Amino acid sequence: MLSYDNLKDKPKEFLAVTSLTVPEFELLLPVFHRKYAALFVPGLTRKGKPRRRKAGGGVKAKLRTDADKLLFILSYQKTYPLQTLHGLHFGLSQPQTNYWIHRLLPLVRDCLAELSMTPERDAQAVAQSPLVQESAPDLLIDGTERRRQRPHDAAQQTAHYSGKKKAHTDKNLLLVNVHSRKVVYLSPTEGGKKHDKKIADEQALVYPAGATLGKDTGFQGYEPTGVLTFQPKKSPRVKP
Repeated sequence: MLSYDNLKDKPKEFLAVTSLTVPEFELLLPVFHRKYAALFVPGLTRKGKPRRRKAGGGVKAKLRTDADKLLFILSYQKTYPLQTLHGLHFGLSQPQTNYWIHRLLPLVRDCLAELSMTPERDAQAVAQSPLVQESAPDLLIDGTERRRQRPHDAAQQTAHYSGKKKAHTDKNLLLVNVHSRKVVYLSPTEGGKKHDKKIADEQALVYPAGATLGKDTGFQGYEPTGVLTFQPKKSPRVKP
């Protein structure tokens, strides 16, 4: 089974599972511990009633420590597996996995917000975002798609069908700071059919003065005012 103690000395595997390095994880852990303790008071049941049984009695918890709880929810966010599969990695049933996901996700969001690590969601506020201003305004924009269940409604099937992925998907735009490698902006979720440039045009992002913006062919013709855009080109293949 996966646990923090088993992974903390394996930096490559830890990064692959959580998308965080061990120092980044340990920066987040004290905030997570404090918020979890404030929300779920020791000595009380999950419904907030006094416990009749002493601490440690009954079935032993699979996610015993706060580090294991944080590892559990970060790995779920990173890989987004079926709940049954995710539960197998931590010795939990599917209902238990579902319970912990809904219990811990809001806590992680609150922790990241307190540490100013959440991306901007307001396109008009990007220029003033601390995530942009902490370094030179050199940015990259790209669309990201993730598979979803095939909608039952025919109109939704059309809206979410991605010709690129040959599947039904949800799409978001990401704006990333080149220097810090942090996600500066996350767009609202759109159907996979909608073109990247069209989403960017509709959101009308406001960039800081003198910003540079790297983009791919999905943003051909996207030229925000006052921004220097560039499109990396693939190196020509060397013929043998």
